[in-house]
Amino acid sequence: MKILVTGTAGFIGFHLTNKLLKEGHEVVGLDSINDYYDENLKFDRLKNTGIQRDQIRYNTLAVSEIYPGYRFMRLKLEDRENLDNLFNTMKFDKVCNLAAQAGVRYSLTHPHAYIDSNITGFLNILEASRHHGIGHLVYASSSSVYGLNTKIPFSESDSVDHPISLYAATKKSNELMAHTYSYLFNLPTTGLRFFTVYGPWGRPDMALFIFTKSILEGRPIEVFNNGDMERDFTYVDDIVDGISRILNGSVPQSLQYPAGLDSDPSSSIAPYSVYNIGNSKPVKLMEFIQAIEACTGRRAKIEYKGMQQGDIRKTWADVSQLAGRFDYKPKYTVDYGVEQFVRWFRSYYPNAD
Repeated sequence: MKILVTGTAGFIGFHLTNKLLKEGHEVVGLDSINDYYDENLKFDRLKNTGIQRDQIRYNTLAVSEIYPGYRFMRLKLEDRENLDNLFNTMKFDKVCNLAAQAGVRYSLTHPHAYIDSNITGFLNILEASRHHGIGHLVYASSSSVYGLNTKIPFSESDSVDHPISLYAATKKSNELMAHTYSYLFNLPTTGLRFFTVYGPWGRPDMALFIFTKSILEGRPIEVFNNGDMERDFTYVDDIVDGISRILNGSVPQSLQYPAGLDSDPSSSIAPYSVYNIGNSKPVKLMEFIQAIEACTGRRAKIEYKGMQQGDIRKTWADVSQLAGRFDYKPKYTVDYGVEQFVRWFRSYYPNAD
């Protein structure tokens, strides 16, 4: 297939692109390469897939030096005209939209960035997919949509009406927008609620990156809610395996009757689906830190803090729907995943020690 993957200079997009190319698909990558975090890390991810920095021009396709089937374009999702031109030229079979303004805390101080990328940009993806006959649009949602929910584990059938960050609100909005397009225009869409993805080439604003860097440099780490936190940490290879299964699998179908529609927010008569994609094994934050200590050979200096605005105390994914439909089986432990990340970190930042 010919697949558009947006956010290919990002963490998950980089790993997914590599996997799809190794599976034999033709991939066009798209990314704005914004300055939310170190641009050099984004350019180095692209270099790893054969796209050299001096090849990259805005709204121009660059060809990979490693993968004959990979091309990359620097482009903003908000650039509606050029995005539509790309769809018109390339004739994609499927689209995986991972591009978004990420981060919960950043949304407290930079709200407009989330509306521009996550709302306006996603609308442009929906419109282009509708008008150019895309066979399946898969897009990134987030576990943050569960907000103030207290029922554990989180299930797709739960209400997600109480988000506690603008980032979460934009992700729920994406699900609502996708459903509307699925219903009105018969566009098959699948939303994926990611649960705390980590691994090599991860984002510098994520806990694993921050903790590892600080521990290796002998600086204290801030641990919020006095360490009373749990996360369904999910290794990136499990995530991209799940996405690949969906892109290679059957698409959502329209139903003739609203089976359970009134009581189950995850069901619909439209060709629409939404899935949790996580490890389904929550880990206490202090145990996660202990795993980093074991891999670095250093003890963490900890400064305990109160709860942060927008944070959720515990996340836990019920992945039974994804497992039942696509045989999704996360297999990587936190000990393995943290070890892989620390090895990569020490290789990428040789002076960190």
